[in-house]
Amino acid sequence: MQHPAFEEVTFHHHTDDATFKKKVKNTTILLSILTIVELAIGLIIYNMHKGDAPNELLVLMFKGMVCILTLAKAYYIVSVFMHLGDEIRNMIMTIVVPLLLFVWFIAAFIWDGNSYKNLRNKYDAHYKESTMPTKH
Repeated sequence: MQHPAFEEVTFHHHTDDATFKKKVKNTTILLSILTIVELAIGLIIYNMHKGDAPNELLVLMFKGMVCILTLAKAYYIVSVFMHLGDEIRNMIMTIVVPLLLFVWFIAAFIWDGNSYKNLRNKYDAHYKESTMPTKH
């Protein structure tokens, strides 16, 4: 009889080679399709900027779709090719939680840097004069 705390831990989660190769092949095809869709959206955004006045909301929606597709690709790469999808939940959490904290740090630094830039432009007149282009 095994203790309930150790029921989740398994050491025999390897599949046979044929199943693994099929999983890798399907994931590769899916990642290729997602990449082609991302490139198509990028081309659409590029062509929208070549026009007179692009619809900013539509461009923002396309950029959001690219971000979502990129996160989906990252999930499949980590899950299948780095074998994280076969691990136990605690192992997955030890990798995902610090990653989320890292993303939060990046967002906080960008927000803080933008605030610093705006305050410097507002209260330091010399800085604004030295960095703004002069009119001819």
